[in-house]
Amino acid sequence: MNEKEMVSEIQRLKEEKNAVILAHNYQIPEIQDIADIVGDSLKLSQEAAKTHADVIVFAGVHFMAESAKILSPEKKVLLPAVDAGCPMADMVDAEELKLFKRENPHIPIVCYVNSSAEVKAESDVCCTSSNAIKIVKGIKEDKILFVPDQNLGSYIAKHVPEKEIILWEGFCITHHRVKGIEVDRVREHRPDALILVHPECKPEVVEKADFVGSTSQIIDYASKSHKKEFIIGTEMGVIHKLCKDNPDKKFYLLSQGLTCVNMKKTTLDHIYRALAFEQHEITVEEEVRQKALGSLERMLELS
Repeated sequence: MNEKEMVSEIQRLKEEKNAVILAHNYQIPEIQDIADIVGDSLKLSQEAAKTHADVIVFAGVHFMAESAKILSPEKKVLLPAVDAGCPMADMVDAEELKLFKRENPHIPIVCYVNSSAEVKAESDVCCTSSNAIKIVKGIKEDKILFVPDQNLGSYIAKHVPEKEIILWEGFCITHHRVKGIEVDRVREHRPDALILVHPECKPEVVEKADFVGSTSQIIDYASKSHKKEFIIGTEMGVIHKLCKDNPDKKFYLLSQGLTCVNMKKTTLDHIYRALAFEQHEITVEEEVRQKALGSLERMLELS
């Protein structure tokens, strides 16, 4: 099949299987264009839970598909590129958190949603990059453990100085590789452009930016701004939506290193096969799911 035929067949299968296709903002343009919903990871799962679909096809990485299953246990969740993982999510596991809890029973654990279902289950509350500061401020304890992203944790600590935040030594390999000197160079080359970065970047990068926010917040900020040029400091996949929604504006990537190989694994063929054969189903043990759901629900209460 050529691309046009495959897109047509995907649409046919989607109707036949009563499926919804979710695509993270970091997916390749062809995947974003065929998706029913494009957005950040947790928002995608929340939106999918509202649908009457029987099948969720999640074009993203493993922990995202798990989140969809946590929120929609009655739906079949498929991960088209079954080997699409998240190195940062793999930098913390449930057994390590269980040990920490035994040794520090009075220190709550705040868990970034970019983590496995098992890690969410062992945490007290989850957060996203957009609500992390609000969540931490809402916790009554003065000392917390934040997992797994040390850079997002540092960003929170700067904005919530009244709390002592223990940082886990995890990071997003894509955002973490950007250097402060790259910000200086692009600022010199394009002095009129605003620099928008994700808090998963190193503190030295975040400090030099004009705006810091989640992927969706970056998209929203650039779309509403009267400025016409922007330097984007998050995964390159967002450029597609930014250009599509704002044809009168120009967007440049802060660093050529801002490419997530796992997010780029999903192809149209993967989507087609997931639908045709209902393959690569994601499951979560019910006990783990219930505990992870509790962490997500506490996040909603605090936010």
